[in-house]
Amino acid sequence: MELEFANAGSRTHEFGNSAKSAVEHARELVGLVVDADKSEVIFTSGATEAINLAVLGLETYATEQKRLHIITSAIEHKAVLEPIAQLEARGFDVTYLKPNKDGYVLPEELAMALRPSTVLVSLMHANNETGAIQPLAEYSDLLANHDAYLHVDAAQTYGKELDALCNKRIDLISCSAHKVFGPKGVGALITRRRKYKRPPLTPLMYGGGQERGLRPGTLPVHQIAGFGKAAELAIKDHKVRRDTCLRIKKEALLALQQLEPRYHGQGIALASTLNFSIDGVNSEAAIVALKGVAAVSNGSACTSSSYNPSHVLEAMGLEEDEILGALRFSWCHLTPPIQWGDIVDRLLSLR
Repeated sequence: MELEFANAGSRTHEFGNSAKSAVEHARELVGLVVDADKSEVIFTSGATEAINLAVLGLETYATEQKRLHIITSAIEHKAVLEPIAQLEARGFDVTYLKPNKDGYVLPEELAMALRPSTVLVSLMHANNETGAIQPLAEYSDLLANHDAYLHVDAAQTYGKELDALCNKRIDLISCSAHKVFGPKGVGALITRRRKYKRPPLTPLMYGGGQERGLRPGTLPVHQIAGFGKAAELAIKDHKVRRDTCLRIKKEALLALQQLEPRYHGQGIALASTLNFSIDGVNSEAAIVALKGVAAVSNGSACTSSSYNPSHVLEAMGLEEDEILGALRFSWCHLTPPIQWGDIVDRLLSLR
């Protein structure tokens, strides 16, 4: 922002070339996390824009091909559900798969929902509220002989759950830099080639032709460079970060044991997330009681301005008292020592 402020699109002078070089290096690093070529990385303002480009960008192709069926799940982030709802309002037929009690969609549910007219399957990698990891490998296998494009919302797992996202059957991957400790305001859509052909996306905006014509506008070189560095460190420090998160989770499970919590979506789940309810404890009261000790949530941060009962927990079939009492605890490798004893004492006082 201070020393190399040039536009990466200005290719006639050395300053622009320097900026372009930084962008292309970052593009390579971002793609490396999911074993994608740098030419398959489209920079966006974050995962939400990337998801909109993946979902709404297929509308023209789907209409031309007369394939107007979409499959998604009832536990997707609003960034997925709302663009799909737009297509549904325009005449698309949408199947919303329900998760099982452990918070993930069974592969056989996807198999039963597939039709010849299915143009898009959009299923997240890990749920942002429960941490439940979805069986991407099985989904990919089911789609091996189907033409539907597979989009994965990997906001929670990019740079954290490495192997699953390298599956070449996944056509579109959306991610945000800030979820992997990069800057806010930048993300990417990975657009994998299939038989040398890119997914047939139409841009949502026009005016410049940057990012292979899919996302116009001057590239934020400083943010992209930061994203690239974050991607590089995610691979380099992966084991240490994961081990640290697993250690914290083990401490949490041990400390919370006396509260007899009911965990939600904790079969195969992220190392950094717990979602649970405690009998007799309301989540709003718990958040107030924990103020100054722990910053916790009772839903998705992206919809926290107007709290409604979690659509994720409702889809999992939880009872109303469990949903209203649900707390989401999350942490990372940078989290300082946690005062679990104090947290437990304050939650016990609410009973």
